[in-house]
Amino acid sequence: MTAYRTPAVLSSNIAEDVWEGLSARPKRLPPKLFYDAEGSRLFEEITETAEYYPTRTERAILQQYSGEIVRAAGTNLTLIELGAGSASKTRVLISALLRQQLRLEFHPIDVSPAALQAAVESLNGDFPRLRVRPIVADYSLGLPELRELPGPKLVLFIGSTIGNFEPEEAKQFLQRVRQSLQPGDAVLLGFDLVKDPQTLHEAYNDRRRVTARFNKNVLARVNRELGGNFDLEAFKHAAFWNPKMSRIEMHLESLADQTVYVRDLEERFHFSRGERIHTENSYKFTGESIRRILRQSGLTPDKTWSDAKDWFAVALARV
Repeated sequence: MTAYRTPAVLSSNIAEDVWEGLSARPKRLPPKLFYDAEGSRLFEEITETAEYYPTRTERAILQQYSGEIVRAAGTNLTLIELGAGSASKTRVLISALLRQQLRLEFHPIDVSPAALQAAVESLNGDFPRLRVRPIVADYSLGLPELRELPGPKLVLFIGSTIGNFEPEEAKQFLQRVRQSLQPGDAVLLGFDLVKDPQTLHEAYNDRRRVTARFNKNVLARVNRELGGNFDLEAFKHAAFWNPKMSRIEMHLESLADQTVYVRDLEERFHFSRGERIHTENSYKFTGESIRRILRQSGLTPDKTWSDAKDWFAVALARV
């Protein structure tokens, strides 16, 4: 059974984010702007490239340890996933949960209705005892209504999305998640781990250039939704490892001096040759930095599972 819930506060208008970001010095655009329908499709394509290890590595961890994870999480759980996307990896945990409880209520939460529709379509009919209730929302703003959901809860924030936040923002975000839950509830998070720079570089610079198209889609979205006249060929994808900050950075670099007009903002934005728009950071973690961020946010680290290469970790924490 599927029922959609859309909070009244949600707005699809990206104008404020675009105006603020392109007026800033240096210029920036928030990574949430990646995920319109086309961006969500491109990200799913990224996860299938040979170079992008996080998705398949995390999926393998979940497949190997799903029974152990759900037993550690609790009993008679309501499942919630923040930034659910297509929920492809979540199927593994759904199967494990339905082996230990009679029925399951699942609330995938995402800012992209298209991604949620893909999640619903992929799950419908496969799990007769599963009730899917998608919520269209920007989970980064806080979700106090989670307290209203029945029973003990397991909240998923997998896919290493926590790495897209700045460290202080990540702590504040996890504090808001904790405040939305009850004592004893569990949170399962995916963390991409620090590894050799070449593997990291290749993951964000795939040979098929899918990540480049994904990055440039944010400019295409401004064109589509706000009447921008960005020439996508006048910008190049730039992604590199910053060891001092322990993060991969993604930028869009202007290949010439140019001015872009955005009709709905009634504004022109000038770009110098070589000037960059910072679109995303992807922080990489160690065991110690995972424990630190959980404790700083008020969560209690419980158990952690990893792959044989220690490329990725899935951590369970308690409210």
